[in-house]
Amino acid sequence: MSSLAPYLGAIEIVLAIVITILVLLQSKGSDLSALTGGSGERIGSRRGAEALMHRITIVTSAIFFVNTLFTFVAMGQ
Repeated sequence: MSSLAPYLGAIEIVLAIVITILVLLQSKGSDLSALTGGSGERIGSRRGAEALMHRITIVTSAIFFVNTLFTFVAMGQ
């Protein structure tokens, strides 16, 4: 499993970048108070592309978490 460590580390970096981009794209529609810690939430539910992006972010985060666990095991931590 230690031979996979470099590949898992590279996947970790790519997933971190993807999650960052997804979160930044989602916060684009909210107001400035959301960036500074305010509640940038609006009344209503997510629809269409916004709901899809939300689900993709959740799935990507879960994959990131599992990949992190595998990376620690592969590195012998």
